[in-house]
Amino acid sequence: MKTVVDSGNALGAGLALIRSEFQVPAAFPPDTVQAAEEAARRVPTEHVDRTDLPFVTLDPASSTDLDQALWIEPSGGDLLLHYAIADVGWFVDDGGAIDVEAWRRGETLYLPDGKASLYPPVLSERAASLLPQGPRPAILLVVRVDGDGAVRLDSVERALIRSRAKLAYDSVGAADLPKEFGELARRIRHAEAQRGSARVDPPEQEVSALAGSGFELAFRPRLESEADNASLSLAANLAVADALQSHATGLFRVMAEPDERAVERLRLSAQALKVDWPASMTLKDFERSLTPGNAQHAALMMAIRRAGPGASYAPYRAGVTPWHAAMAATYAHATAPLRRLADRYVLRAVLEVANGRAVSPAVSEAFEKLPTFMARADTLAGKIERAVVDLAETLLLSGKEGERFGAVVTDVDERGAKVQLCDWPVTSRLAVPGLNPGSSVALRLENVDTARRSLLFSLTSNGR
Repeated sequence: MKTVVDSGNALGAGLALIRSEFQVPAAFPPDTVQAAEEAARRVPTEHVDRTDLPFVTLDPASSTDLDQALWIEPSGGDLLLHYAIADVGWFVDDGGAIDVEAWRRGETLYLPDGKASLYPPVLSERAASLLPQGPRPAILLVVRVDGDGAVRLDSVERALIRSRAKLAYDSVGAADLPKEFGELARRIRHAEAQRGSARVDPPEQEVSALAGSGFELAFRPRLESEADNASLSLAANLAVADALQSHATGLFRVMAEPDERAVERLRLSAQALKVDWPASMTLKDFERSLTPGNAQHAALMMAIRRAGPGASYAPYRAGVTPWHAAMAATYAHATAPLRRLADRYVLRAVLEVANGRAVSPAVSEAFEKLPTFMARADTLAGKIERAVVDLAETLLLSGKEGERFGAVVTDVDERGAKVQLCDWPVTSRLAVPGLNPGSSVALRLENVDTARRSLLFSLTSNGR
């Protein structure tokens, strides 16, 4: 992968501009902070004591907003996933200051130099976070996973839990986790393969501060422990979605397949990156063949993630089966309420239906409004992510003005052509008419503007 040492702190300056441009919140209003401080002192009164269960959390080492804690036990040939989710709803009153600000934000926004949280840190990184310092209120899901990876929600309850350890992806060992952890993840992956799922987990861009000044930028492939942990979250979300759909309520995550034109662009990107994609192989099968540790594969995984129409939220509708193409299943978001507003309401709903109660009008009304609010939040998060990637690409190529690069045209429109560099995980636009998708071109880098996060290429004389 490509690494750049930013000793001049251009990345830091660029990130500050992105925060300003997209109005990333820097702080919470005083009334929200006050309400959160008061809520953090609430004593749980509706929670069953499950502090005897040996829960652990597994997250990036630096994380303090911990949504999930896990414990696994065998049950005959099945495995029972005890998945404790932060009970954010216990601390947030409908229509109160915390709730109003959460609806304004929608989700936590992440940038390489820090995040803008959905909830004030006194909740998201202390009282509501499933840290090991003491008992925490949680929504405890018990998910039954059979030998083939099929999932079913056995029970849901409010519970007090105590995490025994805060484990980190980059240092966890098998002995730190429940002994059934790897087997449960294997079963979930098996079920995904059987139903034709094609989750795309590209490497994440990671920025770390240097000892002096500036940053180091690199792509970090997803660790095996992280992928296995994602399988547990997937199992819980699938089980929640099925329970809500069967009770004629809920909010679901839906996504359509990439269209034929998008797939053709991806084939051209594969050509540019010299990755073999047999004509008879489907996109889903091709995705499953990619390896995050390979630089060219990682670039394609990023391209695939951006190629589809994008995921969105949809409330329950009679006669409609909500569908997520990448999951090849009915799917919901429930396991990250500290980071996503929608999850708090999905958890409230599944807590009610699993215990034979009607979903409250406040939750049903929220399901109708949330698709619009979450779309706005997702769009903002996507724009910020794209801006950060654009900034990173300019830093990768900074100082290379005048150099030549091979590229392949992946798409054309009225503005010219979109190109994928052959030896760099970089895409750009070329304001040249008459090019055809799939054409190989030779480019000269004319200008790198880190302030505008833009690259300017020209077609060399032998590029046609």
